[in-house]
Amino acid sequence: MPRRPVPLRAVATLFLERQHLARPRAATLTARRLTRFVEDVGGIQMDSINVLERAHYLTVWSRFGPYERAALDRLVYRRRLLFEYWAHAACLVPTSALAWWRRAMLDYRVRHTGWSDWLRRNPRTLAQVKAAILANGPMGNADFEGRRPAGASGWWKWRPTQHALHYLWMTGALTIHSRRHFHKRFDVMERALPAALACEPVSAQEFSRWHVERSLHAMGAATAADLVGYLTFPRFFGDARRAGLRALLDRGEVTEIEVEGQPGRWLILTRDLPALARAARAPAPSHGTTFLAPFDSLLWYRGRVARLFGFDYRIEVYTPGPQRIHGYYTLPILHDGQLIGRLDAKSHRAERRLEVRHVHLQPWLAAGQAPPTGGAPLEQAATLQGVADALRSLATFVGGDDITLRRVTPHRLRAPLARALVSSAPSGRQA
Repeated sequence: MPRRPVPLRAVATLFLERQHLARPRAATLTARRLTRFVEDVGGIQMDSINVLERAHYLTVWSRFGPYERAALDRLVYRRRLLFEYWAHAACLVPTSALAWWRRAMLDYRVRHTGWSDWLRRNPRTLAQVKAAILANGPMGNADFEGRRPAGASGWWKWRPTQHALHYLWMTGALTIHSRRHFHKRFDVMERALPAALACEPVSAQEFSRWHVERSLHAMGAATAADLVGYLTFPRFFGDARRAGLRALLDRGEVTEIEVEGQPGRWLILTRDLPALARAARAPAPSHGTTFLAPFDSLLWYRGRVARLFGFDYRIEVYTPGPQRIHGYYTLPILHDGQLIGRLDAKSHRAERRLEVRHVHLQPWLAAGQAPPTGGAPLEQAATLQGVADALRSLATFVGGDDITLRRVTPHRLRAPLARALVSSAPSGRQA
């Protein structure tokens, strides 16, 4: 007997739950909560841009509110609850998944043929780099001597030692031991992660099934395109992913469903059908307000975000300044399960000030209309208060004693947002 179509709102609700955004900033950071979060979403993406704060720190703040960065660093680089590897892009992934990512590391040696010419020309460089780290302990790229090829520029024009470090990391001979000023320091895998010694990599077939299962777990319900766009590594993985999905369907571990108003088939882990039914009965997709880093796992596949939330998001850091619409490094604003706008902010660390350059709210919200994907209109005063409270929390996290509010679009909402900031200010703080 065919199942009734599932409301799109239920899919969005379950997605937010799996992304630990059902009640953003409601729980404090602990080792167990951090591990559970990263196991559920698959990884925390890292990026070097630091206008406001590094992406992985912001992603954790989005879920847990202000915390000590040093505490997160200790959980990652001392207790080794997470380690750095490629999942969607460069990510922190759970050490509990080491056996599966070891398979990806081993396969990288033979599947990523783009390295073939370089490996043939530089076998001694690989051996020397690994031997130096084995003898000296953790080392970064700056610790190696070597000259960049004449006239070279760009990421793929690294000097030989940089290529060697990257290749040895991707194949699991090295891991990232720690970072200094965000620069990687590498160590041999077995010394930094002793668990690797006893870790037997899974088979290629087990890895493909796990890869699909993890992606579906993180999203709740998804299309085949969502699966491709979520955990994007390993590349050249299409045939294996399809084989893993077929195996899970044949075993009854994945079920096909229909989503109201959405063409094509959707997929869900069979064990998650009760969770989806509960999500369909939830009065609201989530409760609370937070800002999402541009590289947040909720945003990994933009097409899915547009379908579930009616929100067309792009990162404008690579867009020439005059052509930017919303700002250089904008953070989507999540309020009560809806993406209601974008925040462009900068941390002035020396002045201990958070500059809010632009808060750009969605036209439907400003007009008091219902969200584009359905549901009741949001109460405007409560929404602005939620944004103000999240700004206070963000300012605390980045060390901003004061908040400077610049532009708000539409402009008529600037005054009520400013008043909400004043009402949320602790004694002695300014807005």
